[in-house]
Amino acid sequence: MNRSLYFNYIEEKLGILAYRINLKGQLNILDLHIHSENFYANLLNTINGWHLENLNPFKQNVEAIDLIDHSNKLIIQVSATNTKSKVESALAKDSLKSYSNYTFKFISISKEATDLRKSTFANPHSIKFNSNTDILDNKSVLNSVLSLETDKQKAVYNLIRKELGNEIDFVKLDSNLALIINILSKQDLRVSNSETINPFEIERKIAHNEIKLTKSIINQYAIYHPRLDKKYTEFDNSGSNKSLSILQMINSIYIDSCVNFKEKDSDFIFLRVIESVKDKVLNSANYVTIPIDELELCVNIIVVDAFIRCKIFENPQDYNYALT
Repeated sequence: MNRSLYFNYIEEKLGILAYRINLKGQLNILDLHIHSENFYANLLNTINGWHLENLNPFKQNVEAIDLIDHSNKLIIQVSATNTKSKVESALAKDSLKSYSNYTFKFISISKEATDLRKSTFANPHSIKFNSNTDILDNKSVLNSVLSLETDKQKAVYNLIRKELGNEIDFVKLDSNLALIINILSKQDLRVSNSETINPFEIERKIAHNEIKLTKSIINQYAIYHPRLDKKYTEFDNSGSNKSLSILQMINSIYIDSCVNFKEKDSDFIFLRVIESVKDKVLNSANYVTIPIDELELCVNIIVVDAFIRCKIFENPQDYNYALT
């Protein structure tokens, strides 16, 4: 097991968490705010050897302060908003007066904060705060993880596996799913069309399954169905049944999601299928590493195609996605 494998998993899971946080307030999945406070306390403690704890159980709703470390004299605000006004609003809170000898840190958990670090901030209580070092985001956290020794990276991996996802299967096997991802990643996907599918029928299926917030994902990636269909046809012309195995795997993931998360809505199930497919790809021996945004693009194309092809979610009566 090498360090890059731990790091790739950590990077993937933090990216997924940020994606879900960006949809907070739209997707009624779970209380991500409280969960994120506790998660980032544990994560930063593991990486830096800090002793952060959530302040809310001891002092309810202390303005500007979510996490505190009395040993290292740190106070931290965890936020899904990374604007200058958000930071200055926190720095102006009277609650900071009680912690004049502490350092204030701001964690942006949904978006990168590179531009935010370049700003100059009003600091009326003159609390210790350096925007260059005290504004954190997932990218800076990942940079800290990358510099850790293997044992420390493993500790971070174990934490994230417990909090955010399943364990990596280090005994990797080839998969047709990874193979099609590798092929799609090399295609020019900038121009496509949906001349072979009926958008009205797809809209009917979306409405039938009460898919609301992730509807935009389906509409955005449905246009790639003809391109993927062509690749599946090339697979099947060789008599290998590769497309069948891929679609059956996605169907199995969907059924598993429905069984284990039956109380959740369709949007949650759809996102869970996407996440699980990504995990399958990352755990395939024949997966050729590509940037995370390209991987997400290819996975979305494959999952939306499975939705169109009736492999996930229920079909409305007389559903027929193909144009005649």
